[in-house]
Amino acid sequence: MLQSKLLKLPTAAHQHKHEHHQIVVGVRGEAELSVDGTGSWLDTWKACFVPTEASHDYCGDDKNHVLVINLDPLTPAFNTPAHADYERMMRIFERPRTLQMDNRLQGLVQFAAGEFDRAPDNHTLQQHLAASILYCMADRMTDRKAETSNRYSVSPEAIRRYIFSNLHRKITVEDMAGEACLSVSRFHEVFREAAGITPHQFLLRTRLDRAAELLASTSLSVSEISYRTGFSSQSALTNALRKYKGTTPSRLQVRAAVA
Repeated sequence: MLQSKLLKLPTAAHQHKHEHHQIVVGVRGEAELSVDGTGSWLDTWKACFVPTEASHDYCGDDKNHVLVINLDPLTPAFNTPAHADYERMMRIFERPRTLQMDNRLQGLVQFAAGEFDRAPDNHTLQQHLAASILYCMADRMTDRKAETSNRYSVSPEAIRRYIFSNLHRKITVEDMAGEACLSVSRFHEVFREAAGITPHQFLLRTRLDRAAELLASTSLSVSEISYRTGFSSQSALTNALRKYKGTTPSRLQVRAAVA
């Protein structure tokens, strides 16, 4: 049987184990998991696989939300060689592991989480969405491309945190590559594979998202927000918002005032 739920992990660590396989997928905020003594940091780009009977503990920050998918390994539909996907599906639970999600998979998880919120009592819908996520993960994990060394993995969420910490100053792709301890060419390749967009596009999107958030929620001037989010001038921010988001600072500020 496949079961799934959207929940918030407690801020205090809690340890347990169970007789079913489990996948814990980051939706919002951050969380920390330890499976059989191996720690894993969970953000919105990662999923943690917990095999049956593996002892694990977890805790999250005050904003965390995770999607938990439970799979009973004795379910007849899966526990038979006649099932076409049996071998592949069970193989992903051979050991604890963390999956770095790509842009499409992360988008599917975020969409599913939104549907869980929208229809909390529609368990059939939730089961189908969870099964889709599970199959997409299994497909990626059994693909040889997904078996690249962890030393070359890049977390878009970690890069986002770095950008936020340095948002007011000039940030180059070289800076982000240095944060990931990779060469610029390797970082560009790995990051694009993980996030689905280039590092430069990701940087611009992060700056614009933060600027739009400040315009819609504070009384700061456009000039001040431009400075805080790393744009060279008020006009640079205005042009970028118009080009990439189809709006302007004044429109965002009007919406904030009306709200």
